[in-house]
Amino acid sequence: MSSEDLRILFVADVVGQPGREAVKAILPDLKKEVRPHLTILNGENSAGGFGLTAKLAAELKSYGADVITTGNHVFAQKEFLPELPNLEKVLRPANYPPKAPGVGWCLAEAGGREVLVMNLMGRIFVEALDDPFRAADAILAEHPDARIVFCDMHAEATSEKTAMGWYLDGRVSAVVGTHTHIPTADARVLPGGTAYVTDVGMVGPRDGCIGMDKDVVIQRFLTGVPNRFVVASGPVTFNSVLVTINGSTGRATSIQRIDKEHS
Repeated sequence: MSSEDLRILFVADVVGQPGREAVKAILPDLKKEVRPHLTILNGENSAGGFGLTAKLAAELKSYGADVITTGNHVFAQKEFLPELPNLEKVLRPANYPPKAPGVGWCLAEAGGREVLVMNLMGRIFVEALDDPFRAADAILAEHPDARIVFCDMHAEATSEKTAMGWYLDGRVSAVVGTHTHIPTADARVLPGGTAYVTDVGMVGPRDGCIGMDKDVVIQRFLTGVPNRFVVASGPVTFNSVLVTINGSTGRATSIQRIDKEHS
């Protein structure tokens, strides 16, 4: 491993209290093992499976998260709307309309280098927001000297996430997909030097339906009647990726899945 290498650990969508407890149990030791210079975590499902609060953001940071990204559930907890603008390095998707609370990018220090972290959200099968491709272009245009750029692309459609990976290939260091809670097996470095994976997965109950109680979800499919989703119980899967980046060029040299379980 070169002295110029920069390691960024990304932890997938944290689901409810079981997910937070798994982060508490696993992340500190994992960081000692892989020694990341920066740890990014998607926290949009941390509050009972839907949303985030300032208190929970502080909790996740106390376990080792440096930057927290989100997605379509970012405003599910109403108390979070006035809280978000006051939180440092807690992002909402950048392609929300400009008047939405919070910001969609931040600069973070990592190993003596500056990392531009941006959070985008797709538009297929989720809320209709502004164009994430134009949002990405705008952020990069605002930071022409940014060499190391990490993007959380929160989207439902695999095609939209894959398209973003190709669109930003060679212009950013990594594009990692979130939202579906199902880890994909396509982690690789694209030809232009951008690390890519369609979905990192989740930190949530393994034996539910994407982290939610399976019986509640099945009843909704069987009846078509809306009901209240609740976070499942049982063993928790912990999905993450470690991206290694050449600090001088900003090009990724590897992306490695790190998957664990917590009982």
